[in-house]
Amino acid sequence: MPYYVINYSKLRIWDFVEYRKMVYLDADIQVYDNIDHLFDLPDGHFYAVLDCFCEKTWSHSKQYEIGYCQQCPDRRPWPVAELGPPPSLYFNAGMFVFEPSISTGKSLLSTLEITTPTLFAEQDFLNMYFRDIYKPIPLDYNLVMAMLWRHPGKVDLEKVKVVHYCAAGSKPWKFTGKEENMDREDIRMLVKKWWDVYNDKSLDLPRRKLTGPREVGSPAAAGGVKKPLISSLSKAGIGRFVKAPSAA
Repeated sequence: MPYYVINYSKLRIWDFVEYRKMVYLDADIQVYDNIDHLFDLPDGHFYAVLDCFCEKTWSHSKQYEIGYCQQCPDRRPWPVAELGPPPSLYFNAGMFVFEPSISTGKSLLSTLEITTPTLFAEQDFLNMYFRDIYKPIPLDYNLVMAMLWRHPGKVDLEKVKVVHYCAAGSKPWKFTGKEENMDREDIRMLVKKWWDVYNDKSLDLPRRKLTGPREVGSPAAAGGVKKPLISSLSKAGIGRFVKAPSAA
């Protein structure tokens, strides 16, 4: 299965209606402080951290082309006279606060069926879908690594609660320090911090045996993805392979 198709599987989390509100986290994210208070945010909104447009992964965009970044819009104001109104606020979809809903989940899939795939896959799609109810939250809840060298004045590592190891070469489990910007002291400190948590045996959950067999024919037993998602991806033309970078 193409990499970016797997990214779309996160749309299934809207089915978890046994919960009133949830926080989604990518697998390359580590939480270093309590963020329970995010569950107390007012209902009716989609919460996430603003992304940064300064890295080369954004080289396809008009924002990158003209040097505009929503993290510091005054540095290079959006040229309204030439390009019209500035683009909507754009979040990084590696972490977000949302409210599960069967109707929203169905709407996401039906909208996906008629939406042309874009470079940043489900991140672009979620930004498009939730743009009218999106509310930014501080970068302390999703520190994208590039912020450390692109906008250092906006980062206070003492206050950061959630770190997103998304920059090229920053994944702690395959870190070498040889990639661009990976020799920085703050990067090495954050990588060590990840390993400290990983190696802390006191945080391990006790192993539990599964009781009873999985239901034959269930998605878990089949090791597959729910059919409605596959169907929506196919109708949207996403079932075919289109190479896309990770936007997370």
